[in-house]
Amino acid sequence: MTTHLSSPSQYLDLLSKYDTWMFDCDGVLWNDDHLIDGAIEVLKLLRTHQKQILFVTNNASKSRKTYKKKFDQLGVEAHVDEIFGSAYAAAVYISSVLKLPKDQKVYVIGMNGLEEELAEEGVAYLGGTDPADNTLSFTPSSVFSPDPSVSAVLCGLDLSLNYTKLSKAFTYLHTLGPKCHFIATNLDSTYPAKGGILPGAGAVMAGLRVASGREPVCVGKPEATMLECIKAKHDFNPERTIMVGDRLNTDILFGQRGGLATLLVLSGITHLEEVAGPNPSPIVPTYYTNSLGDLRAAGGSQNGSKIGNGFVVNGNGHALNGNGHALNGNGHVLNGNGHVLN
Repeated sequence: MTTHLSSPSQYLDLLSKYDTWMFDCDGVLWNDDHLIDGAIEVLKLLRTHQKQILFVTNNASKSRKTYKKKFDQLGVEAHVDEIFGSAYAAAVYISSVLKLPKDQKVYVIGMNGLEEELAEEGVAYLGGTDPADNTLSFTPSSVFSPDPSVSAVLCGLDLSLNYTKLSKAFTYLHTLGPKCHFIATNLDSTYPAKGGILPGAGAVMAGLRVASGREPVCVGKPEATMLECIKAKHDFNPERTIMVGDRLNTDILFGQRGGLATLLVLSGITHLEEVAGPNPSPIVPTYYTNSLGDLRAAGGSQNGSKIGNGFVVNGNGHALNGNGHALNGNGHVLNGNGHVLN
């Protein structure tokens, strides 16, 4: 059973329950290039309460450094190490989970962002944006000598996908068999674009899966592998972590598979009927609300009013105890500078 969040006391209770907040981006923080109303204020509120914030996205076309530019353009505070895209997850999976030897390489179907993250993690690769692979002149008689150092094929979104790349990736998977790892950044069938949707990384990977007869290890949402990659870089307690997203079959399912609480926002792709209608989805979030901006009700906009459990909120969004002392999200008393006293 899901809980519909609608009152200030419920939002304040949410603040006290969870120390780490993971956010999807599209449909949660923004739609296209338009910010969700109140999203910035809620993120500031969480930082005021010293919450750990992570941005978890299936975007595999951009590196974290490039993706951060969108945060900056929209005025959303974010640090590179807080951004965890599926391109970065793939690089971390290869370097920290598979622990691929340094003398081995990855054949890439993907874009610059994927290559940048592999380079950051010290993973050697070929393919990708290499001009030799970005050609439409491939024929069945084309000469291709596989690189003996390749031991993995990594497939992500590739707007320059062609038969040359598919053939080379297939050759490695087919000839090396289980000795060659097959990795996908994510299985999204589509991705949001201006004016509609376009084929996603899952569509790019589908041809390889059919031809090779192999299933890839997916490092994006909703797979638990992505959480494993996040754990390799960040410390958090799953029992005090919440995943906030707008997609049931990626964001919410990801949280469930990782043992996290989940908050569905209806500002993106999911409609209310899928949660509370006569035929709801079998994927049930822990909570749902209209948009992330609703959580502002837990902050200073309720200055001086009672919010749940008899607490009063001051102008900085902190609950006050019976002595008028401000409390943080864990109930600790704060001094005037926001430092914990008890």
